[in-house]
Amino acid sequence: MDPLAPYFLGAFAENNDFFEKTVIELVRDHVFWRRNFHPEDLPPIGTADQYSPEYLEGVARTRHELHQLTAALKRSVPFFHPRYLGHMVSDLLLPGLVAQLVTTLYNPNNVVEDAAPVTVQLELEVGRQLATMLGFAIDPAKVPCALGHLTSGGTIANDQALFLARAVRLLPLAMRDALDSLGRRPETISPKLDADDWAHLNLPTRDILDLADTFHRDPELAKALAHTRVEHVGLGHFCAKHPLVANLAVIAPGTAHYSWKKALRLLGLGAANLVELPTRQARADSAALDTLLQTFARERRPVLMVMGVYGTTEFGTLDPLHELAALRGRSVDFWLHVDAAWGGYLPSVFRDPKGNLRPREDLRAEFAHFPSQRVYDTTAALPLADSITVDPHKQGFVPYGAGCFVAKDRRVFDLVLTDAAYVFHGDELGEQRYRSPGRFSLEGSRPGAAAAACVVNHRVLPLDSAHFGRLIARSVHTCETLSDALPAFAARLAPVATLAMPFDPDCNLLVFAVNPLGNRSLKAANAFGQRVMDAMSVTPARPVQLREFFGSCTTVSLEHLSADSAELFRALGLTEVDDDGVFLLRHTLMNPWLLSHPTEGDGSYLDAYLAFLERTVHELVTVVR
Repeated sequence: MDPLAPYFLGAFAENNDFFEKTVIELVRDHVFWRRNFHPEDLPPIGTADQYSPEYLEGVARTRHELHQLTAALKRSVPFFHPRYLGHMVSDLLLPGLVAQLVTTLYNPNNVVEDAAPVTVQLELEVGRQLATMLGFAIDPAKVPCALGHLTSGGTIANDQALFLARAVRLLPLAMRDALDSLGRRPETISPKLDADDWAHLNLPTRDILDLADTFHRDPELAKALAHTRVEHVGLGHFCAKHPLVANLAVIAPGTAHYSWKKALRLLGLGAANLVELPTRQARADSAALDTLLQTFARERRPVLMVMGVYGTTEFGTLDPLHELAALRGRSVDFWLHVDAAWGGYLPSVFRDPKGNLRPREDLRAEFAHFPSQRVYDTTAALPLADSITVDPHKQGFVPYGAGCFVAKDRRVFDLVLTDAAYVFHGDELGEQRYRSPGRFSLEGSRPGAAAAACVVNHRVLPLDSAHFGRLIARSVHTCETLSDALPAFAARLAPVATLAMPFDPDCNLLVFAVNPLGNRSLKAANAFGQRVMDAMSVTPARPVQLREFFGSCTTVSLEHLSADSAELFRALGLTEVDDDGVFLLRHTLMNPWLLSHPTEGDGSYLDAYLAFLERTVHELVTVVR
């Protein structure tokens, strides 16, 4: 039996009996709960009401609109099916799907325990589960202790990272201002504060949080600090007093998600201060980062954050986090954030059931190529980050929207606690202050149903190689299978077209370009790739059932390809660089059934996809000629 068979509704709803029976059972259980909450009360909706013309008309209108909706939804993209190899979405894990559907009936709001006494605890449990998988410590009796909370998606999680990084990295300057306002000498608190602004902006994060503890234990210092922080006085006032802050840099590779520009604009840091780090093979160039940091040190330009990507949105590539982390403090210090919105669940393959990192040789025995030494080292380096973004609604296989932000040291949240008298009550200290996520997260109200979906998935399939990791491992196997099949596929295309991969895949996402034989123009090659994509795209006017397969695409700029472009152009036979990017067919291989067989005796869905692609290319080349 396929070990993943019980956990999905299935491309043909094979598990419908279990799904339907369980949902009905849990809906009835919810109804029972309502009827027995205070059975002595009179029902507000009387029995006679349910036979009135107005009531029956209301029911009829509701049924009509719901049927209209479900009819329209049949034109939706069939993400659940193995014929879909497009964006970062697939069939959903059944435990989490049912958990979310049923929890929605209770409509908990995870802003505070008063509104969600059950699901707030589930949200914090999700944070601990993901933190453990990522390699962070979660013992509240020790420092650091990680803490995570859910968001609506990776964009808000990245915003949270930048918000917290700014709060932490600018705090020493505010501490010095607070001491000045009290007429107290900085060395009486710590020799680290008896320095200039440049030194303050380059203190290690751990030292800053330790100093924050010192200030918070002294009521006079805590009150003074509250009035000198950037969050209170505003960025304009803060920059006027500390001019170095006006040039605060955030460094991110060219493959970074577009949300980072929005984040800098949102926080008033300015998109111009987002410094693009060069890439090699769609991965951050650590040597270039070293040079950049040395330049900034000479110019006395502080660095707020360096961001690395663990699973780029376009290519699935992993930045060398171990190399990025090794540069912290060498010339300048910075907050290290990892955007693992896509790759965040990949570490489950690397963890044994006890939470330990598995030896690379054990992993290599289970795969054809995965993991490379670089992929292994970068995964092992995840605990070196200050914060990490993970999207459960991607490789966590839960419904949208469920992102997650995880901080290595939960004390960072103390710096951004915000209260509302009608929601939060009393001076919550100790562990209690972390039990109201709305106090320290950018979002206030949030659905408890998302937390229920995540935690049930993680309980049914714990985040290790023996459970959840099997699902992720299968997608990696699928990617290896497709990658290994491409040389033979390219040979079959050779009479009419050339094919090339610009980057070797790191996990379970693969891209390649196709060019008609004899074409030398990059622009013409891109136009041809778009026509291939048109055969797999969704359009409102065309029923989805008329499509054989569904894909996605991306365009990588020549600037980001840099030195890699020459080899790619040579492989494609291109000599005329008359466009500013290369069009790529993009394949997200997370559906667990891509290696199963669509018909008896034939090959897999992947084989069928390549056959479809071969026919499409041949047909389009004929049209072009």
